[in-house]
Amino acid sequence: MTSADLSKLRIDRNAPSGGGLRPRRHWGKIAAIIVIALAAAGIAASRYAAAPAVDAVTVVNAYPSLNYTLLNASGYVVPQRKAALSSKAQGRLEWLGVLEGSRVKANEPIARLESRDVRAALEQASAQINVAQANLEQGMAELRDAQANVDRSSELLAKKFISAAQHDADVARLDKATAAIAGLKAAIAAARSNRRVAEVAVEQTLIRAPFDGVVLTKNANEGDNITPFSSAADSKGAVVTIADMETLEVEADVSESNIARIKVGQPCEIQLDALPDVRLAGEVARTVPTVDRAKATVLVKVRFVERDARVLPDMSAKVAFLSKAVAADEKKPVIAVQPAAIVERNGRKLAFRIKDDKAQAMEVSTGARIGDLVEVKGLAAGDRVVLNPSDKVRDGASVAIVKK
Repeated sequence: MTSADLSKLRIDRNAPSGGGLRPRRHWGKIAAIIVIALAAAGIAASRYAAAPAVDAVTVVNAYPSLNYTLLNASGYVVPQRKAALSSKAQGRLEWLGVLEGSRVKANEPIARLESRDVRAALEQASAQINVAQANLEQGMAELRDAQANVDRSSELLAKKFISAAQHDADVARLDKATAAIAGLKAAIAAARSNRRVAEVAVEQTLIRAPFDGVVLTKNANEGDNITPFSSAADSKGAVVTIADMETLEVEADVSESNIARIKVGQPCEIQLDALPDVRLAGEVARTVPTVDRAKATVLVKVRFVERDARVLPDMSAKVAFLSKAVAADEKKPVIAVQPAAIVERNGRKLAFRIKDDKAQAMEVSTGARIGDLVEVKGLAAGDRVVLNPSDKVRDGASVAIVKK
């Protein structure tokens, strides 16, 4: 091989690269991008690994009566004495003296119908009594005169100054006057009866409260036509409805399969939906001796042992039937949580409170069991804590709640 042939085999460093190959610096950029992507993926993976999925439960206020609860039922507050008031008479409502919420006393007038016609009849009946009494006085005068004539006639007849027929006529007049007195007295009695009828008619235009109570509803206004015992157009029946608030009870439906666990006098605890933080003591008053076929329940009536002025008719209520009465020191709620939310680490009882998606280790102490919960100190009602915390859940660690 000649030297000319060897010179052809030399590599020209300045010649452009062929075959579509990229410069080395492009490979360096690609490698840098791959490294950054792997680092980002590693950071994301580490963050995901640091936020274990956990279940959360809420710390609640629990009442010790849960330990004595045999069964629960729901129902409504109802008054045992309730009346829709109307008048027996028919007419236009002239005066109404109560509003919703007004307290009334037994026999207190609360409304009045127009009564000019019946009052006029009462005045007429009173006048008839006066006429009858005047007639009686006239009859008594006639009787005295007839008696005097008979006395004189008897003396004259004894002296033969008058005939027996004259004497007999005087005696007949006396008998007639005596009989007239009886009729006049009966007329007075009839007039007095008529006056009583008129007084009743006037009284029937008044609407009185039959018992002490509170006005629940007002169904008519002044000027309305009141027509009891009918549904005439543009007329009202009941004017107001009142209830005796001292007779409020809870009517609760109890499944017939559980009715054997209920007995009269059994202690209960009443919770009203309108007053969720209040528990009122009650007891079973009676059970209605029939079963509702549609619901397979028995109506149980529970009376209030403790009363609250805020309790109103038709409030919804829940009744817990207890095995024994709640002691005075057990009526206040305590902070409680599910036992599975508490773990022991390094001799300390801890609960992990969740705040801003991070776990906070809270040292707690436990007390008595309350149903399925346990009394706890160191937490507050409403706190959300980790349920069954694993070793991955630590103070300050991120957590992801999977069950709200």
